[in-house]
Amino acid sequence: MTSHAAEISKGERYEFGANWALFLNVLNDERIALAEQSLCTMLGVDNLQGKRFLDIGSGSGLFSLVARRLGAIVHSFDYDPQSVACTAELKRRYFPDDPDWVVEQGSALDKDYLQTLGQWDIVYSWGVLHHTGAMWQALENVTPLVCKGGTLFVAIYNYQRAMTPVWTWVKRTYNRLPNGLRWLVLGPALIRLWGPRTIYDLVRGKPFHTWRHYAEHGLRGMSAWRDVLDWVGGYPFEVAKPEEIFRFYRDRGFELRNMVTCGGGLGCNEFVFARASSP
Repeated sequence: MTSHAAEISKGERYEFGANWALFLNVLNDERIALAEQSLCTMLGVDNLQGKRFLDIGSGSGLFSLVARRLGAIVHSFDYDPQSVACTAELKRRYFPDDPDWVVEQGSALDKDYLQTLGQWDIVYSWGVLHHTGAMWQALENVTPLVCKGGTLFVAIYNYQRAMTPVWTWVKRTYNRLPNGLRWLVLGPALIRLWGPRTIYDLVRGKPFHTWRHYAEHGLRGMSAWRDVLDWVGGYPFEVAKPEEIFRFYRDRGFELRNMVTCGGGLGCNEFVFARASSP
């Protein structure tokens, strides 16, 4: 397996962890509460007391933190060393020396590593598996980690017939450019992503309202700027139609319990599956 550092140096992977490290500077109680609300809503629960929660691709560590606050025993891992450091920092801030929250480096493509993890009540991987470079293999690899009767929560980028090839080019180009020239891609992408909404806010007399209140609108407590960088730079990049994800897990004994799509547009489709209690 190619090392993370080698992929970065070749322009084949975005440094997600570097982006999330800066996100931690703006993380506050309000954002944490919004993330907590979004997780509970999708899972249809009030708490996770007594549950075992596996966070695959923990990123900033925000949702591992939320799961632990809700009472779960948490295991977080990420392929990106800086993302691992972000998650470890949140643990240090909120749950220092807590034996019920483990943070380590690992890959969703490393079957030997995954086999050491056992099975979990909730397996969570939001916006991660499409960045592995082998999405369908990663989707397959996570299935044995869900215990019988357990829950799988994944979010995968939506397929767009016209725009998916365009965004693939944007992301690949961004990562292959030197840092000092990435604005050549980031600038136009920012205008494309935020121009219409910014104009709308200006027209209604609320300049940059959506940008400034992005965390509340997004309901995941995330930062607008960090999400823009994550989107534009997010490479490797794969996508799927909602029905493809549904059929993939249905054929592996999972039942769809909840789903939120992006209406055929830009972004992630979210799926909550339950694994059958018996073969």
